[in-house]
Amino acid sequence: MAEITLDVRQLQSFAEVGYQVAGGGGAYAAMAALRRVVPLDAYEFVAYDPATGRHRSVVSDGHARIDRDAAEEYAGLEAYRRALATRAPVGMPEPGTERYFRRHLAPYGWRAGLTTPLFLGGGRYTGLLHLVSRGDFPRRAKALVAAASPMLAHVTDLTRCVIDPVGLPSGFRAVAFDRLGTRREVPGRETSPALWGDPAMAAFARAFIDSRELSRHGLWLDGAGGWHELRLLRAGVGFQGALQGAVAAERPCPLPYDLTGREVDVLTRVAAGDSNPQIAAALVLSVRTVTTHLEHIFAKLGCDSRTRLTTKALAEGLCRLDVRGADGR
Repeated sequence: MAEITLDVRQLQSFAEVGYQVAGGGGAYAAMAALRRVVPLDAYEFVAYDPATGRHRSVVSDGHARIDRDAAEEYAGLEAYRRALATRAPVGMPEPGTERYFRRHLAPYGWRAGLTTPLFLGGGRYTGLLHLVSRGDFPRRAKALVAAASPMLAHVTDLTRCVIDPVGLPSGFRAVAFDRLGTRREVPGRETSPALWGDPAMAAFARAFIDSRELSRHGLWLDGAGGWHELRLLRAGVGFQGALQGAVAAERPCPLPYDLTGREVDVLTRVAAGDSNPQIAAALVLSVRTVTTHLEHIFAKLGCDSRTRLTTKALAEGLCRLDVRGADGR
């Protein structure tokens, strides 16, 4: 980026942009601060969603939002590829943008457009900021917008748009899901490859979202045969947490109380209220074998009744969560 010299007024405006993006007032207040040094009549933030690989409008002021197809149309222009390569704003209409300008901006009376790619300080791309004006932009507008763009990139950072659920202990790796099965990273949490790569987990999360439960806690056996402590909690996902979603979080664990996998299955059925004959039929065991398993479970957990056993199992998350059953497999 070329060096530019800022006067006191411009420095104050840039400081205000950073403050508002960080939480003082959000995108609208940040853009009000930018308008003090860059004259513009309307703007639109278009976020890049790494979960879907597509762009969509998230915040606009001064004109109607560009629909998703138009956002993707712009992403197909050579001007867009040039902007990503140079990380510099691109004006409109300029060579390669004339058709887009005539279709989406000129009908509203705009004379000039300016689009800057938004990259965070670490270099990750988060989306675009479109600016439009009824007059020509001043000569220094590109340099000033480029200088502010790392701060404004946080507005379109959809990976941060998961409302971190309350009550998730440390040490858990996590993935967020919405009802459509779209996966997202969870801010401040290591992403779980096991959850991300399990094709049944999205359906399991959707069933949880559609339930009345606030949380779910239990044991999960992954496809490779490893046991995990698994928790699901409700969370808002998408831009500003506007979509109903869930955070699934796991950490590998040995089976508690020296339980075996089969004993976990029996305990899970007990907690569901099944009788010994029902457990035997469901697990394809003899009633005698189920009785023997239960004797071992009572001894290991220090319980003397099915009621206390159920209470302990549910409170401590000792039941097996049927992840694959959620998608009918």
